[in-house]
Parts: sequence; structure tokens; C-alpha cells
Amino acid sequence: MNIAVNNGDWSGSWVAERLGVELEGDDGLRALLGLALRRNPKRAHLLVSNVLGKHVPQSPAVVYGHGFALGRRVRDLLGETEAGRSVVVGYAETATGLGHSVADGIGLAPYLHSTRRPVPGMTPAGGFEESHSHATSHLLLPEDPALLSGDGPLVLVDDEFSTGNTILNTIRDLHARYPRKRYVVVALVDMRSPADAGRLDGLADEIGARVDLVAGASGTVKLPDGVLAKGQELVARYEEGAAAGGVPAAPLGGVAVEADGQSPHPGARGTARTAPTGPGATGDRTVPTGPQTAGGRTAPHVTAVDLHWPHGLPDGGRHGFTPAHRIRLETALPAMAARLAEALPLGARRVLALGFEELMYAPLRVARELEPLVAAEVRYSTTTRSPVLAVDDPGYAIRSRLVFPAHDDPADGPGERYAYNVAGAGFDAVVVFVDSAGDTPELHAPDGLLARLGAYVPHVLLAVVPSYVPALTEESPAMLPEPLRGPAFSSYPPEDVGWLLQDLSEVTLEAPTEEREEAIQSGGAHYAESLPVEYQPSERYQALFHAALETSAARIAQAVGVVTETVLAERSARPVLVSLARAGTPVGVLMRRWARYRYGAELPHYAVSIVRGRGIDANALRWLAARHDPQDVVFVDGWTGKGAITRELADAITEFEEREGVSGFDPEIAVLADPGSCVRTYGTREDFLIPSACLNSTVSGLISRTVLRADLVGPDDFHGAKFYRELAGADVSVAFLDAVAARFGEVVDAVDAAVKELAAADRTPTWEGWAAVERISEEYGIHDVNLVKPGVGETTRVLLRRVPWKILARAGAGADLDHVRLLAEQRGVPVEEVGELPYTCVGLIHPRFTRGATGADGRTVNL
Repeated sequence: MNIAVNNGDWSGSWVAERLGVELEGDDGLRALLGLALRRNPKRAHLLVSNVLGKHVPQSPAVVYGHGFALGRRVRDLLGETEAGRSVVVGYAETATGLGHSVADGIGLAPYLHSTRRPVPGMTPAGGFEESHSHATSHLLLPEDPALLSGDGPLVLVDDEFSTGNTILNTIRDLHARYPRKRYVVVALVDMRSPADAGRLDGLADEIGARVDLVAGASGTVKLPDGVLAKGQELVARYEEGAAAGGVPAAPLGGVAVEADGQSPHPGARGTARTAPTGPGATGDRTVPTGPQTAGGRTAPHVTAVDLHWPHGLPDGGRHGFTPAHRIRLETALPAMAARLAEALPLGARRVLALGFEELMYAPLRVARELEPLVAAEVRYSTTTRSPVLAVDDPGYAIRSRLVFPAHDDPADGPGERYAYNVAGAGFDAVVVFVDSAGDTPELHAPDGLLARLGAYVPHVLLAVVPSYVPALTEESPAMLPEPLRGPAFSSYPPEDVGWLLQDLSEVTLEAPTEEREEAIQSGGAHYAESLPVEYQPSERYQALFHAALETSAARIAQAVGVVTETVLAERSARPVLVSLARAGTPVGVLMRRWARYRYGAELPHYAVSIVRGRGIDANALRWLAARHDPQDVVFVDGWTGKGAITRELADAITEFEEREGVSGFDPEIAVLADPGSCVRTYGTREDFLIPSACLNSTVSGLISRTVLRADLVGPDDFHGAKFYRELAGADVSVAFLDAVAARFGEVVDAVDAAVKELAAADRTPTWEGWAAVERISEEYGIHDVNLVKPGVGETTRVLLRRVPWKILARAGAGADLDHVRLLAEQRGVPVEEVGELPYTCVGLIHPRFTRGATGADGRTVNL
């Protein structure tokens, strides 16, 4: 028997000739679909896909490629922003792998597939009926209850649309629970009649939502009158023929092994009967099977293969599969495929990767990775619950059938399961993939799947993927909330930034500077466990801020444009801006506004907490990885000083990725100004006054510096911050943004010229700022670089929050230091002019007043 797809015979002709069924549609439709028969009271014929990887073994690259291409089409349809807000749902069991592949093509969407395997204690988030199926009930069991509750597009994926009933049932059920404005339905083929197609449009009008359709091909199945009865009669005749041939009768011929009469693998012993090929056929030829055990059943030798599946990684989308999960899987795939390749027998020429019912995606991805590694022809398909008649004819889609008992303790009780087009297909090795829930005694029994395969394939390998079941104990981590947004949290418009923080506005955390720092020193407390009292600027200081803003707005606008264009050109065409709260947040908002001004792009922007000595908020990274591709994340800050936060972020990302198994985050910060020469992505390396550095919360959306304290921030919480609503009268956050954005138009040419120049320049960080700080630390007898704060921004922070000792100002520095001189005057701090200084100014924390003088670990340094 030859089960090749393109062998000159359409694999639907046998059914078409006998039932008068006609398949009409797009060019190439017959290459995608064949026809078979099944006993079903609602539909006799079955459309058999040649590229789905369910009933017909196919190249895994072809199977994955069809789904991935559909996902790319969905992404193009939705656009980058909406694609990033979408959720993909696939249908069990047939489309679980297809839906996964579509989600990969979209790239940014979490994935969930329906399941027929309930989990005790889990409350379904939805359910629906598949009216024409042999097993109708579907459950939706996401681990994250919020997965379906967003208002982004919902993408529904099935292998084919026949009537559209399943889609209609799903959308009605989910729209009643989680209403949204847009749905996209996706299939390999759309075979609905014009009348059925109109029902989808009617549903869209009924629920007031947009419903789009994406299909690989389309056509119709023309059924003559009485086709159902005729098909049932034909199936019955074949069943009777099987029984007449001396083979025990069972549903649809129900023989233990139905094949085309081709002998099983050489060297096997024993006998087994093959199915007849037509009504009245005797089917009495005997062929060898394998080694015999009690009862005459086969007991093949099975080679176990340990894939080293990543710990805690879901085996599929039954309970949700995020982009971060996909990245973990892709990182592990090469090693898993290599282990499998090593386990294959020498000289294997034709290898089948056989998945297990809903477990379609994991074996597909491993098989696709294996395909280029080995000389053998690799094919992929899965077992199924669906009972289909097997007929050994080139014009029929199901040439052979293996029948075996269920081996995963199904909720609907014991029953038969099937593997199609495996027996007689010339495979000399088959790798059976099951999840651990399916690795039961029934799998290994004398009449189980492994024994059935062993009768026809000389080498059987078994790869067990750990079943993922969500933790349902009270100790399981709570799901992270959605970002906080204005006006409920911060004075920024909600679209400007989402804060991955928790609101601690009602908690008293402030204390006078000296009192706070003395408490820190006496207890070795961390600086992030409390807040300084927010500085309230005098009228004179506010006037300086507005004058500085007027003078420097165009300069800042140019730096914003340069850093944004550099990010778009070198880091990602669809960046996810993640600013380091809070100094980075105004810069992140301005970069987002530049992208919208120049290209009409709406870039996602979030603010996260990073704390020296304790790293970046790991829960915020988990949230980001679950919703975006980490490779698209660009961390944003206002400026660099000596590069301490740059190093802190790099160390924190390395630690996070090693611990979580997530990769792809680029730790290099994009900054407005890089006077310390610490990064490659910047708007300028000049040390100049950025007006947002002059103030605290009143130029940063009225948000405090971030807080990390064990009694307020648990292991599964975002770091905290306060929203100073009471300071609204002094707030200039949006005014600052508007003043800079208003100058975008006049700096476009200068930005383009600067970006072109930077692209050709050597921007390798020299860390000369760090070297200067070390020199100053020794020259002034401080002997601790953490007490030296270089640059206009850091010096301003010293004067606003710390106990300053003196200010070093570069000789000849002009208006950029007016606010620094005023603050120094108000606090009685001397300003010393220095002839050669790589920064415009440097703030020194008092080396003998160690209240608040913190070391690299964020704790006090005793001098």
C-alpha cells in the first residue's frame, strides 16, 4: 500500500463514485482533502485533511507550515496592536495542534484549546457542543481565569467548516460570558454552503460584533438526496463483509487490525487476519504479526526515550499556553530532537511520529525539529477517537486502521481508539508520544496501542511528556492583575502607560530625610522599604523648571526621536516599551508618542520596578513574557550615570531566565541620554538638563518611587508605589509631555540625520563614566562609588532625596545647572567648580553622614 498524498489518484474518488458526492472549490482543494465513510447518524461522509496530521501521515514541516501561515494571515488582518491583544482557541481533538500553530503564527497571542478531559476541582470557563461529532461536549479549562475575559479579539480555530454550527455555538456561549467586539474564525478549509455562510454574518449582527473569516481554501460538498442512508448502508455492507471473512465484527468492521494485506515487518512470528477490501471478501489471508504472549497477542519490544521535557512547561494548550511557554519550548526543542534522533534505529528510512488524541502540538514540534536532523523520511499523525471505515483503495482516504482500547482513563468511559494509515504504510520505526496521563497499563497491554503497532512496525519507541495539571491548592500563586492605568492610578492618560505595580497609596511610607536615613542605617534596612517626603518646589524653583522646559524642549524632542528611531531600526519593528519606573516613564511615553506621530503606530508601553540590590520585578517579567514576545521588549530609562542600573538589569535578567526557563529579554536599556557611555541605544551622550529630572512625582504622573517591603509585597505581587492624588494642583506631567511632543515636527530632519550618523558610528559602551566615578571617589577620599552620583539627573536626585555633601560642577556650565545651584543653596550645600569633568555635574553624598548612604546591595555602608 502507498499512502502518499500526491500519487495521481484523488483520495476521495471512491466515496464520490459510490455516493455521488461532489467536491468543488478552489484549485488545489482535492490535494488538501480526501473523503472517507463513518457511521454517524448525522453525517456519513468524512472530509479527511491531507495537511492536518490527524488521519493521514504527513511531513511535520507541511503540517506546521499550514497552521503557521494561517496565523500570519490573522496577524496581518488584525494589525500588530490588536494581534497582541488577541487570544486563540482551538478545538479538541482534531484542531489542537492546528490552533497552536496559528497562535505561533500570530506570535503574540496566548493559546487555549477545548478539551474532553475534565479536571476535578476546575470550574470550566465555557463549554459548547459540536453537533456533528462523535463526541460532542467541549470544555474550556484555562488555568488563568482572566485568559478569556479581556476585550481583545478572540481567534477560533478548527480544521474545517462544514456547517459552521460549532463556531456559532462557541461564539454564542463565550460572548454571553466574555463579550468583545471582534472575532476571527480560522480553518484549513471552508466548506460551508452559501446559506450556512450567511448564518455567520447574521450572528455578527445579532451580537453586535465583527466576525472575520480566514481559510486556507474554500469549496462546497454537494450531497445528493438520500446520501446519509446510502452511506450508512454502504458502511453496513462492509461491516458484514468483514464478519463474513472470519474477522470478529465490531463497529465499522471493528477488526483488531485492518490493513491492505501487506505483510508486517520481516521476522515477526504468528498470524493475524487482514480486513477485506470489499463486500463479501473473505479476508482470510494470514500474515505474520509478532512475538506471542498469552491469548495470542503481540508483546513488542518498546524503546523508551526521555526527551527531558522542561520542568513545569505545559504539554499543550489544554489549560493555556503563552508566548513565554512557546519560547521555553523552542529553546528546548533542538536538544529533545537530538535525543530522539540518537534513539532511532540505524538505517531507519521511514519514521512516524505518532501523537495522542489532544496531544498534537508537542509531538508535531519535536517531529518538525527531527525532520532535518535525520536521513529518514519523517511523517507525523496522531491517534483519534473518531471511528472511520478503512478501505484499501488508492481513491479512498483511510487505507488502513489499527484499533486499540483507550488508555487514558477517559471521562466518558472505556472505548475504542484508532490509528489510521499506519499499518502497511512502510514505516520501519514509529515514535509514540503520549502524556503521562496516557502512559497506563492499557497502553502496554497485549491488545494495547504499542502491541498493535509492534505487529506492523519493527521498531517502536515511546516518548512520555509530563501531563500538565494546574495546581488547585490555596497555596497556588494568584494570577497577576492587569496593569494599573490613569486616571485611577497616575495622571497620565490610560493609553500612555500601564503600570505593572500595586497601589500602596493608602499606606504611610514617608518620613523626613534624616529620620528615614538614620532608621535605615541603624537597622541595615533597604532603601526601597520606605519613601522620602515628596519635595514641594518653591515658586522660584517651579519657574526654573518651566524656563528649562521652554529652552530644552526641542533638544529633548530630538533625543526622543533619535532613540525611538534607533529602537525601531535595530531592536524591533514592533517594540514593547517597558520603562523603569519612575524616571524612565516620561521617556517611554514620549517614545510611544513619537512612534504614533511619525508612523501612526500604537506601541505597548508599561512601567516596571527595578531596585538596586534586588533586581527587576520578576512578576512583572512573567506578566510581560505571558503576553508579549520577550525579544520585542525594550527597557527604557531616562539617563545613565555610572551605569549601576544597567548592570543591575543585566544581572537580574540573567538570573530570571535561568530560574524561569524564559529567554529572549534584551537587558540593554534604551535611554534619552547616555553621558556615562553605558549603552548602545540612546538619544544623545551629552549630559544636559532633562526637565523631568528636576521634579519627582509631579512630572512622573504623580507616582512615587517604587517600594519593595516584605510585609506589603508578597512573592506573587508586583512591587508597590503610591499615587499622590493630593498633589494634582502642582502636577506638570502631561504639560511636560505636550511641550516636548509639540516640537516633534521641527526636529524630524535633525533626527533622521543623527540616526544615520549613529548607524555608522562605533557606539560600543566605554564605561568612561564608571572610570570617572572611581577616580572622583578616590580623589575626594570617599572610597565608595555608590556615594558618587554623576550627571545632572543623578545630582538632582541627591539634592532632592539624600544628604548631599557637595556638588561638583564643570566650569562654564550654564543654565543646565540653574536648578542645581538653587537646590544646593536651599540645602546649604557647596558647589565646587572643576576644570575637567566628564559630566556637567556630580553629586556627592556625605561620606561621614551615612544615613541613606547605600552600597551596591541597596543597604547602608558604614564608613
